[in-house]
Amino acid sequence: MWVLKGTSEAPTVVIGRDARLSGSMLTSIVAGTLQGLGINVIDLGLSTTPTVEMAVTHFEAAGGIILTASHNPIQWNALKLLNSRGEFLSAEAGEQVLEFADQENFVFADVKKIGTYRLDDTFLDQHIEAILALELVDAEAIRGADFRIAVDAVNSTGGIAVPKLLEALGVAPENITKINCEPTGYFAHNPEPLPEHLHEISKTIEQGNFHLGIVVDPDVDRLALIGEDGTPFGEEYTLVAVADYVLKHTPGNTVSNLSSTGALRDITQKAGHTYHASAVGEVNVVEAMKAHHAVIGGEGNGGVIYPALHYGRDALAGIALFLTHLARFGKSVNALRSTYPNYYISKNKIELTPDIDVDLVLAAIVRKYAKQPVNTVDGVRIDFDKDWVHLRKSNTEPIIRIYSESDLISTANNLANKLIMDIKEILSAPKE
Repeated sequence: MWVLKGTSEAPTVVIGRDARLSGSMLTSIVAGTLQGLGINVIDLGLSTTPTVEMAVTHFEAAGGIILTASHNPIQWNALKLLNSRGEFLSAEAGEQVLEFADQENFVFADVKKIGTYRLDDTFLDQHIEAILALELVDAEAIRGADFRIAVDAVNSTGGIAVPKLLEALGVAPENITKINCEPTGYFAHNPEPLPEHLHEISKTIEQGNFHLGIVVDPDVDRLALIGEDGTPFGEEYTLVAVADYVLKHTPGNTVSNLSSTGALRDITQKAGHTYHASAVGEVNVVEAMKAHHAVIGGEGNGGVIYPALHYGRDALAGIALFLTHLARFGKSVNALRSTYPNYYISKNKIELTPDIDVDLVLAAIVRKYAKQPVNTVDGVRIDFDKDWVHLRKSNTEPIIRIYSESDLISTANNLANKLIMDIKEILSAPKE
């Protein structure tokens, strides 16, 4: 097994899960399998992805496993694999794991040497303590703001973690309205925190007296915010707002992926620093952040990575930093949102037949737009001044996903449609 490689001692693996219905069953399978291989298990129980990431380094474990399907629907479950730094496996390490699995070249431990099992459901408290200890988190300012906040945790572990964090930050318990915060695993709506799935909390805020709404996905690594009038802040702007606050106090570079809003680039350059784009995927963002010494980074899906805490998307850290920013800003969420450049992203896809070579199609697009700045690190991204379009092929389906951005939604849509027409033209051209 990959985690046993290069060691003669029994390693430790930290595990934890979100609240989805199959989680308890899969925990038994995963923990039992690890023990059977002679690996010691520390089980955080109902937890969050960033909590498990931090626990790996705290316990000096050989790796970690989070049982979660992230933002995917209730019927799904999966394993997120972590290395000894509490970070997602690189592509190379992932290939090694798959090779080990294909070879089935492993031996279960002698019964006297099976791994130990220990349940530790207290580590969330240490995670929260580490957030409160951050220099840029100001619990006193948050307490003084007397925020009234609604929280939607889609009936997963954020229902435990987010209210506990808010109270630790000084938000009065009576000022926290919990929506779908019982970790039953019965998701009350589609668990991906997109505006079209957030009608319940938006309506609650619109009809109530709140400063802010907070929404997290089932494993609490994505953060969406709602303004005081029930209007979504925009998941792309979670990172933008947090980065704005961090850059005001910590000089340095920023990183997001190629499909994230250009607003992060704008505020980074305005602060006198450099923005870098990475391939899509948290592991790629983290690699670029390390290479460019970024002080803040993440993904436009509401994923905030703050390396002063750890290299992983962390909605809890994002909440603490955003609330500090809002408290010191002294105005409303909507007023804060209005201070940032306004961009719109259009998300589309074109379905192809299985016989089509998607790589050849993308290569033809590169040739067609050779006079424009083109990035081929992850699919094809073409920049048109501040507008851009990003084409990525699916690894599982004959599909090209097309993301485009402009300061007008109509322009973003037109740009996407132009690329769709280009692709159709390429496909209909006579074969040489």
